[in-house]
Amino acid sequence: MRDDKSVDRRGFLRAVGATGAALAPAAAMAQAQPAAPAVPAIDHSGHDHAPPAGAAKDSLAGWVFFNPDELAFVKAALDTLIPPDPTGPGAVEAGCATYMDRQLSGAYGRGARLYLQGPFAEGTPQQGYQLPLTPADLIRAGIADVDAYALATRKQRLRDLDATTRAAVLSEVDQGKAQLDHVPGGVWFNQFLNLTMEGYFSDPIYGGNKDKAAWKMIGFPGVPNAYVEKLETFKNRPYTGETRSIQDFG
Repeated sequence: MRDDKSVDRRGFLRAVGATGAALAPAAAMAQAQPAAPAVPAIDHSGHDHAPPAGAAKDSLAGWVFFNPDELAFVKAALDTLIPPDPTGPGAVEAGCATYMDRQLSGAYGRGARLYLQGPFAEGTPQQGYQLPLTPADLIRAGIADVDAYALATRKQRLRDLDATTRAAVLSEVDQGKAQLDHVPGGVWFNQFLNLTMEGYFSDPIYGGNKDKAAWKMIGFPGVPNAYVEKLETFKNRPYTGETRSIQDFG
């Protein structure tokens, strides 16, 4: 991660291997790090989606998973991972929060395709996901843990920190240097980053990649059947034709 003075968007895209391909929604869970200690049942009480006092009337319109505090955290983290610049929109502008909200509120968030019956022994990275948490509970518990870590070490919540300090906090979580109470930092960070990249590059029908801006930025034409006849025209050349998503064929 880099501070706000040295963000290189194309370097970031190369690093995550995103250039040239649109990610499928809700990709497989990140490779596991050592399993976290037993996690108490997540308390979902108090996750009221009513806007805070003084907020715009429609400030949380359409949000079905994140509560106001979580949403503020998510947007601050997204803005740190992929900030806007002249090359293209940031993750917030691209709608990555909407993508996450929809994924975590559905079957993916409930771990519909994960075996979650245990035993939950410490595993190797090659053994996959090893936590007694659904993806939704992993992200939710991690948001609370990272915010608590930011308060303990920087005296402010993540959303209130400047971009450079936010990047430092998230880097410490990623590298396992942050002591979190309920989730392994590296696993949580990798999953949050995966969801961010999915939202940034996936088909707009899933809530992210607003206006197909990320596809246009990297020259990706969209749904394959939309450009088969143009393969020869744009072979080894930047794609300049119309970019089309699933919803364009509705």
